[in-house]
Amino acid sequence: ASCLKARASTFRTPDPATMSALSNTTRVTRLYRHSLKTMLSWAVQRDIFYTERDRIRKEFEANLHLKDLGVVEKCIADGEAKLAEYAHPDPYTVPTAYGGSKYARNPPPHPDVKVVMDFGRDEYAIPRSS
Repeated sequence: ASCLKARASTFRTPDPATMSALSNTTRVTRLYRHSLKTMLSWAVQRDIFYTERDRIRKEFEANLHLKDLGVVEKCIADGEAKLAEYAHPDPYTVPTAYGGSKYARNPPPHPDVKVVMDFGRDEYAIPRSS
């Protein structure tokens, strides 16, 4: 019990600026990821996607130096608005995912269907050595 108290005394709750930075980091990470997914819906050919991916990456890295939380918040809000503006009307869906063209294409067999795992291994079907 004393070990737990000692460990609890070393734990500090982060200050609000750190929590805000973590929140913004998460928002920026999600914004970048969703930007790439949206671009993949618009540019299906990989060579076009790679050039657009590099362009998006440069836009994010251009704002890497920002420290003022108000400016960072404004940039994130602008990025989210731009992402909503570029949203694809028919986004790409992985074919085997829910909503994809192959989703549930091979449904499981009916429970009354019996699968014989040892078909052809009956006593009369096994050749005897002479």
